[in-house]
Amino acid sequence: MKKFFLIATLVLLLVAAGFIYFKFFFVFGEGVKNGELNYVVYKGYIFKTYEGKLIQQGFRSEGSGKMGSNEFEFSVANKKVAEKLMRAGGEEVELHYKEYKRALPWRGYSVYVVDSIVSISKKPHQEVSPPPPPSLMEL
Repeated sequence: MKKFFLIATLVLLLVAAGFIYFKFFFVFGEGVKNGELNYVVYKGYIFKTYEGKLIQQGFRSEGSGKMGSNEFEFSVANKKVAEKLMRAGGEEVELHYKEYKRALPWRGYSVYVVDSIVSISKKPHQEVSPPPPPSLMEL
């Protein structure tokens, strides 16, 4: 009987370990997203993590009769990558990410975790010309 409980306990521990691995550590998908980097912040109550948002071109439908922009919210695990992204706000970036099934508090709030920067391209700054002065005829 003692041997049965030992084997049953080992089987339950293996099943639990497999479940935890596939829910929290198994990389479900990988990919590259590009767009304009909106922000990267360092936040959290107990576990401080880097969180960011990328605005992609185009629109998506959030339901019947609604439109919204394509926003990609992500976490950044590597401090050096996060610091580079913090200096690239408003620039066009291409980011490599890994997708997990569930988030972990010390890994970030999102299931998408950026692990590297593929490219950062400077956006050309547009000159804003001041409006013409009003003429005496308009006054």
